[in-house]
Amino acid sequence: MTTSPTDPGTPTPEVPEELRNNVAITPLAKLLDPIYNWSRRNSLWPLGFGLACCAIEMICAASSRYDFARFGMEVFRATPRQADVMIISGTVTKKMVPTIVRLYNQMAEPRYVISMGACASGGGPFKEGYSVVDGIDKFLPVDVYIPGCPPTPQALLNGMIAMQEKIDNQSIASAPWYRKGDPTAEVVPVPVLGPDLVDVRQLDVIKEEAAKVEAEVETAVNA
Repeated sequence: MTTSPTDPGTPTPEVPEELRNNVAITPLAKLLDPIYNWSRRNSLWPLGFGLACCAIEMICAASSRYDFARFGMEVFRATPRQADVMIISGTVTKKMVPTIVRLYNQMAEPRYVISMGACASGGGPFKEGYSVVDGIDKFLPVDVYIPGCPPTPQALLNGMIAMQEKIDNQSIASAPWYRKGDPTAEVVPVPVLGPDLVDVRQLDVIKEEAAKVEAEVETAVNA
């Protein structure tokens, strides 16, 4: 074994000349990250639920013809507490968003979100509909987007492989679920479904805009 440099900015320990060919110096994260990431990338457990026609393609990807099991991602779980990947497969309606967010919050970290298809990513052909959300990323942090209407099972497999590649590049030292205050590691507030869908994180903005409208109406009435 030979010596390897540490991360930039960290002091390099002095190694005696006679030991330099026998001692390897490397940060602990560089030793643990490959093992840690390998174990997670090959044991992705998607949550077993679907929203619309993209779910049929997701089911096909898990069948024997395409076989998720080849990549270590075939174990669909029936409970979010045993899953770490949420595949948003289909049209996301305003009535469904609170349930989706609630399921996401019940998933254990590390957890990932895949937006499968045009509807989940941007509303698709129903974008102008009064009942459809134009993108699940307005409420959940999305890791991988898969285009198509609907995407083929091969496209979903490619998206899952892209997820594995993203995991390969993560580090224990910088993973969001180990960092306090990281917005992607916090519990996402469940939206409120009333006359319309309200993201409680935007309440201040909504109140401000409502106050402006009230002031304009009052000014028009008194004029």
